[in-house]
Amino acid sequence: MASLDSVSIAIFLGAILVMAGILSSLLALRFGAPLLLVFLGIGMLAGDAGPGQLNYNDVRTTYLVGSVALALILFDGGLRTKFQSIRTVLAPSMVLATIGVLLTALVTAPVARYVLDLNWTESLLVGAVVASTDAAAVFLLVHTQGLRLRPRVGATLEAESGTNDPFAIFLTLMLVEFISIGQSSPGHVVFELAREGLLGAVIGVIGGRLVVLALNRVALPQGLHAPFVTTAALVIFGVAQIAHASGFLAVYLAGIIIGNRPTRAHNSVITFLDAATWLAQIVMFVLLGLLSSPQRLLDSVGPAVIVALVLMLAARPIAVFLCLVPFRFNWREKIFIAWTGLRGAVAIFLASIPMLVGLPKAYLYFDVAFVVVIISLLLQGWTLAPAARWLHVALPRVDRGPRRVELDLPGQLEQQLVGYPVRPKSLYFRRGLLPSWSKPTLVIREERILSPAEADPVAAGDYIYLLAPPEKAEALDRFFVDMAPSSAPDPHLLGDFMVSGEHTLGELAQIYGVSAGEEHATLTLADYFDIHLDHAPKVGAELVLDPIVLVARSISGGRVNVVGLRLPEDEEQAVPLTRRQKARRKLAEIWSSVAGV
Repeated sequence: MASLDSVSIAIFLGAILVMAGILSSLLALRFGAPLLLVFLGIGMLAGDAGPGQLNYNDVRTTYLVGSVALALILFDGGLRTKFQSIRTVLAPSMVLATIGVLLTALVTAPVARYVLDLNWTESLLVGAVVASTDAAAVFLLVHTQGLRLRPRVGATLEAESGTNDPFAIFLTLMLVEFISIGQSSPGHVVFELAREGLLGAVIGVIGGRLVVLALNRVALPQGLHAPFVTTAALVIFGVAQIAHASGFLAVYLAGIIIGNRPTRAHNSVITFLDAATWLAQIVMFVLLGLLSSPQRLLDSVGPAVIVALVLMLAARPIAVFLCLVPFRFNWREKIFIAWTGLRGAVAIFLASIPMLVGLPKAYLYFDVAFVVVIISLLLQGWTLAPAARWLHVALPRVDRGPRRVELDLPGQLEQQLVGYPVRPKSLYFRRGLLPSWSKPTLVIREERILSPAEADPVAAGDYIYLLAPPEKAEALDRFFVDMAPSSAPDPHLLGDFMVSGEHTLGELAQIYGVSAGEEHATLTLADYFDIHLDHAPKVGAELVLDPIVLVARSISGGRVNVVGLRLPEDEEQAVPLTRRQKARRKLAEIWSSVAGV
């Protein structure tokens, strides 16, 4: 009976942990990354050195759980990454994810050698373990703290954090192999790196395309799409690892492929993975906390703190500034990217590899990584939002999106049903605007179901359902949140070919002879952009209004308030592309063709 009781206690404690993980998503909105340290602390308290007195030293299980958790986290990050948002920053992100990781390890190694009394190879291993930024920590902090970063900065950080783990893992494994075997040629290292990267990319792209095909062709029962996609991600990861390719790169690319293609039950997949990645992070942090020893940490905390400070204040900034020299980032953006080099569970996970293979001083790598992660999450994690504002890389915050309800229609990939509460200060309620690609289908008012004609005019507090393409559904949010105050356009910006966004199409038709149509004559230019763009308006956005082109020149309150007019006779001749621009365009075309995005 005692054994049965122990099983029951284990189930009870496991359920409590799962419940804590679910509730922690609410706390994360306020506390961010330091919340993850709570679960490290739980693991430490439950360990043999804490009141829990649980003797846990199963490195193999921890490595297995960590691999699965990291694979899911990277897959979820890829699934949320829109290719259009990162294609312009692929080059700097890839440089940071490879050369940046190597430079960070090289700069950290001499300090580790001096303060930890290691040889050069062991010092490089310490540098490699802590060199990569943690995708989970970056995604968590940026999203839960409500940061709206400048698009290029945010996209660079997302792409770098999602792709630098494979290189850090490769570097760590190569150094562990060298320390274990004692020999390795530069040619072997280059060959292994190329093979793992290329093979991982191929498996990821093919696997992602197969998952998209299966999702859209196989009639799975309702509710099984999300578990199917999650399991498929782990299959892709396992196939790549068995083939000695980079499973982490493969699963991240597969996520990008799936996330950028129309698929069934896309929203339920995203929601399911939200919960799965949260639980994966929690379980990984608790197990890593169980492996740690407060007594060992106290013995090495001094040197580890020095390594952490050098990493944050010297190694990472040097790597970032050198890697971004060829790219047009200003000094504020470089400083912020350098400061957002957050370390998380990945560093501790990598430090468990020497323990798994039984290297000398294996626990020293683990303890150093543990201290580095704690300091990084506390110091960098809590100061990320103030740093973004101080360096002017954060855009003004907006209200969180409305409670959007999305329903996939069986057998229909082109349209889905999207529902919103109608707010009294929303763009839809005040201006009656909806994009041209959406169609109202029903309105719920006081528990009555009405057609749009019966509900006209829609009242505040109603709930409206619209048909919209799945890939554009999120763009509807801006029509149902409270309108931000709009400032008047600067009169000095307005000239013969620059007009206020509050002018109507009818006024424009009288002056320039364009055909606006009676139904559009009363629309303002700002309204016209809202209706016809499939995303929130940005500076430089263009719309054709024969025979002229409207160009968004200034944005205020989320709407266009200054519009430029490009007349036919003013069309400039195309500027010849440089070789570098041609090469980048060609690479983008090749990727789009292969990935199908």
